Amino acid sequence: MTDLSECQPWSKPGGAHGALVLHGFTGCPQSMRPLAEAFADAGFSVEMPLLPGHGTTVEDMVHTGWNDWSAAAESAYRSLAERCEKVVVAGLSMGGSLTVWLASQHPEIAGIVCVNPALRIGDDMVQLVQQMIESGEETIPSIGGDLADPDAHEAAYDAAPLRPLLTFAEGLAALRADLEKVLCPLLLLTSPQDHIVPPADSDELAVGAAGPVERIALERSYHVATVDYDRDLIRKEAVTFARRVTGAS
Repeated sequence: MTDLSECQPWSKPGGAHGALVLHGFTGCPQSMRPLAEAFADAGFSVEMPLLPGHGTTVEDMVHTGWNDWSAAAESAYRSLAERCEKVVVAGLSMGGSLTVWLASQHPEIAGIVCVNPALRIGDDMVQLVQQMIESGEETIPSIGGDLADPDAHEAAYDAAPLRPLLTFAEGLAALRADLEKVLCPLLLLTSPQDHIVPPADSDELAVGAAGPVERIALERSYHVATVDYDRDLIRKEAVTFARRVTGAS
């Protein structure tokens, strides 16, 4: 883990419309701060929570799971929706998964922005994780920091806990069954060179979501694209999309 001061949740009051911003598995708000600030600069009220078990030590994450993260996302969404006319949700990786989940639960969401969202963890991987847990292992090496830009960094754990990963897989399986409930517009940004989440997950989401889908390829970035070479493109396109779907422009 890098500087813990980077890992704090962030919010900023703004105009009539809101933007909820969600980080990924073993990451923290640092990876999404540029996008959150872009929404704030555009006049949106912004909430960017720190998901349970993240931003401290990997030991704190071991006893958390999909239900905890989705409950935190739900709470943050409701808080923002109570004081905003319309809300967009944006997420990276698992944050993108949670973004899709929120859209499946809340048809009133104005639009969602997903950057390299995870949609499935393969059966072979799940089986391997189960075997590792049975053999007494609790973590695998870090999955953070997949960046093309050598000057960029992601504040993420130096290991990934296995038990929460299993709950993530279960959450994604349930989510895939509900994709037809995603009715709002979707801006889907995908890195062809992603070493963590296969681009095929984005393809599956694009086909399964029931609402209109706009796709953008992040040709210069790896998984953590929000702080990689395409970060400015993501900010620009996400703000343009959010303004359009909320009627702010």
